[in-house]
Amino acid sequence: MRPSQPMLQQRTLKTLTRAVGVGLHSGQRVELTLRPAQPDTGIVFRRVALPEPVDLSVSALAVTDTRMASTISSGQAKVHTVEHLMSACAGLGLDNLYIDITAEEVPILDGSSASFVFLLQSAGIELQNAAKKWIRVKRPVELRQGEGSNAKWARLDPYHGFKLRFEIDFAHPAVDSTGQCVEFDLGTGNYSRDIARARTFGFTKDVEMMRANGLALGGGLDNAIVMDDYKVLNADGLRYDDEFVKHKILDAMGDLYLIGKPLLAAYSAFRSGHAMNNLLLRELLNQPDAWEVVTFENDRHAPAGFAQPARAW
Repeated sequence: MRPSQPMLQQRTLKTLTRAVGVGLHSGQRVELTLRPAQPDTGIVFRRVALPEPVDLSVSALAVTDTRMASTISSGQAKVHTVEHLMSACAGLGLDNLYIDITAEEVPILDGSSASFVFLLQSAGIELQNAAKKWIRVKRPVELRQGEGSNAKWARLDPYHGFKLRFEIDFAHPAVDSTGQCVEFDLGTGNYSRDIARARTFGFTKDVEMMRANGLALGGGLDNAIVMDDYKVLNADGLRYDDEFVKHKILDAMGDLYLIGKPLLAAYSAFRSGHAMNNLLLRELLNQPDAWEVVTFENDRHAPAGFAQPARAW
């Protein structure tokens, strides 16, 4: 039931739901329990298997490591590889959620966010009697690094909605033969169908080096796209013609949602990654005149497509 006033409401889960898997980098078995949370809780990870359980609320400043994945910390407690689950929460418009986790890395499952979308939708989305809060970008904020062939950048522009445009440049034959640029608008697109199934990817030469450093211990052909110097090694090939760049959009949605509220903005990026996405959020927060928190007391004023609960597959 919707309340009588047609405001845009916060969302949580109707019931709790569970998943078991292994961490991509740690290879550790891990159990997740996703639980409903009260309005204005935000997304909170709970390290429940520690002698003293620790709550880690997501925020841009809680991100402490962005090598290979996004890690959040509170004191000594960490949760690694949060971006795919955070992306699913962003894609479905979930505001409030407790995520109990028994180890320090979110399970990789199939390497995309599709399993998380399925879990969350199976639990059901509950509309709450509180206005949804957004961070509206009021003026452009941009970050650039490197020169020439090493140049990369990311920026946020004002936009009445949320859309992302990403361009990749890997100089690898298997990647170069696919789509290099994708734009996705959350208000008009279908996240579950168009973005969520895109898997993380890696190169065999990097995997060997990463394993020597204790990373990618849980990675393989069943949870990543793996390439040698020339081709994709997965027997079933790609899920989308442009799966690589779509996964970068998936990652960016998760990285950006670590700011703790959905953005009203247009994100665009060239060769960005977890580190630059987080630096972009910090740059935005460092400029208080560049953003404001808004609600929509009347959903007619909200961006198109945002008033309806997220569509299923």
